[in-house]
Amino acid sequence: MARNRQNLNIIYISDRMRETLRPIASCALTAVVAPMGYGKTTAVRWFLAEQAIRVPEMIDGGFAMAAAHSDSPAFRLKEHPDRRSAHYVQLSTEKYGGMLMSTWFDRPLSVAGRVFVRANGEIVEKLVSVDRDLLVIPNVAIHMNRTANDGMKYLANIDTLPLLGGKDSGGILPIVAKAADVAENDIRGSDLFLYCRGEGTLLGENEEYILSPKLDDLECACGCLEGFLAAKESGNIAVCCIFDNEEVGSSTKQGAGSTFLRDTLRRIALCLGKDEQELQMMLARSFLVSADNAHAQHPNHGEYADPDNCPYMNEGVVIKFNANQRYATDGRSCAIFRAVCENAGVPTQVMSNRSDLPGGSTLGSISDTLVPVSTVDIGLPQLAMHSSWETAGVQDYEFLIRAMTEYFGSAL
Repeated sequence: MARNRQNLNIIYISDRMRETLRPIASCALTAVVAPMGYGKTTAVRWFLAEQAIRVPEMIDGGFAMAAAHSDSPAFRLKEHPDRRSAHYVQLSTEKYGGMLMSTWFDRPLSVAGRVFVRANGEIVEKLVSVDRDLLVIPNVAIHMNRTANDGMKYLANIDTLPLLGGKDSGGILPIVAKAADVAENDIRGSDLFLYCRGEGTLLGENEEYILSPKLDDLECACGCLEGFLAAKESGNIAVCCIFDNEEVGSSTKQGAGSTFLRDTLRRIALCLGKDEQELQMMLARSFLVSADNAHAQHPNHGEYADPDNCPYMNEGVVIKFNANQRYATDGRSCAIFRAVCENAGVPTQVMSNRSDLPGGSTLGSISDTLVPVSTVDIGLPQLAMHSSWETAGVQDYEFLIRAMTEYFGSAL
């Protein structure tokens, strides 16, 4: 029997997420749309553009900003995706970002993103999700690879190609076109990605953990947004930024390394009748919370963490430090954010990578090259970062909402 399907032309985020975001429409804020990246970001703009700004009636401070990112490692379909052999049709993909490849095997997958179609002489963007279990990346049986458990080097051009169907399969584009309710011949371009099927869940003895795809960094993005919406007005202009392409370096038109944030702040100042000198004075009074998840100490492999500077799940928001400025936190920004958390009754933890294991960079230091303001890098502790499914603490998410509500409502 055929499944009941929602109208996938409208949006491809879940009904539960839609209900969570619906109150945004009644909030006093301005949404600013960035030049769009891949389709995974496009869905967000139906409820919130990449930057949301709230201007107080009386401005006596600067910009109170928070930044997170919307992207996560995934597989992107190539322009000619179908790879045919004598008996199978697979999809040709390439990696987006640095992922744990093994976690994508032997689980139901599907395809989502956007297509660009010709309609009435124009090119129109349509969001699409194939809302069913469609694909699988199959492992090789242990009987055929007896050394599989001794360590495996995965080749993205061989091992991680998803299986679509048998030799008579019509390929992926007819399926995508049907889901988007367009003619296959009208598709002129696409940005399509694999995604894991199934919703996140709570687990643990007391349901104290979250297991879900894309916790890095949608957990921080949602927590910052909820704090932004709940905060009372302060003398600062509140700005919530959700950037794209952090997982591939942020050097895109919609990434933290672009001029988008700087240009937006300048336009706000000009609309308020400020000149360049007054804008620079506002920036000197501004603050940025760069929010991107952190590595919790692993229960099986504590040796990968610095034993004196590592966080644990459900024990508070993490302030991140790095001597080489991969994280932008310094003594002053740490003290300010700690005071915010103390006022909110939120515990904090610290994280520094083990000194011989360099970590990744994130939004703060990249954004600061164009918008130089006092910045703290924070995150929520999680396990299995860049796995297709990740684990984090339920209470930490609640801590972040309280901290960001206090932050956006404070004079700093």
